[in-house]
Amino acid sequence: MEKMKIVHFKKDCISCGACAAIAPEYWEMDAEGLSTLKGSKKVDDHFELEIDTEEARAANQEAADVCPVNIIHLKKKDEK
Repeated sequence: MEKMKIVHFKKDCISCGACAAIAPEYWEMDAEGLSTLKGSKKVDDHFELEIDTEEARAANQEAADVCPVNIIHLKKKDEK
């Protein structure tokens, strides 16, 4: 599998907790009730985490699919 990245726009989170319920190994709710992508780094107005396994891609695609405000995206590593 080619390397991918998860892109998360935390500032737009509505605190539903769906991502943390679906993929708790990657997502958790912070003290303010907003979703947090574990191990990610802040890049401009969002957070990013590189992944390179099919299991990580599948878990995070499911988290992205259940997000009601569409703030989780999976992209190719070099894609903007």
